[in-house]
Amino acid sequence: MKLVRFGDVGQEKPGILDADGKVRDLSGTIDDIAGDVLSPEGLQRLRDIDPRSLPAAGGNPRLGVPVGGVPKFFGIGLNYRDHAEETGLPIPEVPIVFVKATSCISGPNDPVLAPADFKRMDYEVELGFVIGSPAKRVSVENALDYVAGYCIGNDVSERSLQKGGPGEWIKAKSYDSFGPLGPWLVTTDEIPDPQNLELTMDLNGERMQTGNTATMIFPVAELVSYISKYMTLMPGDVVITGTPPGVGMARNPRVFLKAGDEMVLRVAGLGEQRTTVVAES
Repeated sequence: MKLVRFGDVGQEKPGILDADGKVRDLSGTIDDIAGDVLSPEGLQRLRDIDPRSLPAAGGNPRLGVPVGGVPKFFGIGLNYRDHAEETGLPIPEVPIVFVKATSCISGPNDPVLAPADFKRMDYEVELGFVIGSPAKRVSVENALDYVAGYCIGNDVSERSLQKGGPGEWIKAKSYDSFGPLGPWLVTTDEIPDPQNLELTMDLNGERMQTGNTATMIFPVAELVSYISKYMTLMPGDVVITGTPPGVGMARNPRVFLKAGDEMVLRVAGLGEQRTTVVAES
């Protein structure tokens, strides 16, 4: 299934894509794509519904964040060997886990804000996964059972704020709109192998990043197991899993985002994000 949330900011309704890619309204069935709806039982109840029996969303609705009320939002640093190498940093021995404020989460096509004092904004196309069941100290072998689905993430970052060290990452990565997610939450039955997905990122029509999740240092199952050793992962928690090479700060010359730039991010099977950078007044 491909699950969506559609409508104006703060007024999104839950939806599902039908076989023709049209958004169907689930609001008469569930309140939101969140909590118990993300459990195996909750997702099965949605699978039992014929999307054609649901009302179609009228017009061309805005797509919001595909998961409602995200409790925790994590990123994984330097999780692609070739990206770590391009930054000149050592290959991590264990996952580098950092937090992005949930207030930075935005829809897949919403504007990315550029504050006047941010001069080194960067892009990062990433595979995101969403937790469906509480996960505490789970094994690697069983870890994917706790994942509800996958989505595209863009770990927008202000690089000048990272120079203070790892403790500064949350400031660099948490400004409003610095966490676009979506367009859809694709359930795990449609993505049997999350470690074989192509990722690309285009900036103003030029390919900047190309990668495959096969080159991740720590696969999704290892990340679920590792993080769950230190905190319980809850339904709706989102983890974006690192980025392949080609980020702006590692290019020669460097490329940083500016007002008017258009980013197009794609991950195989997960759709496309298309966002524009907008100067914040």
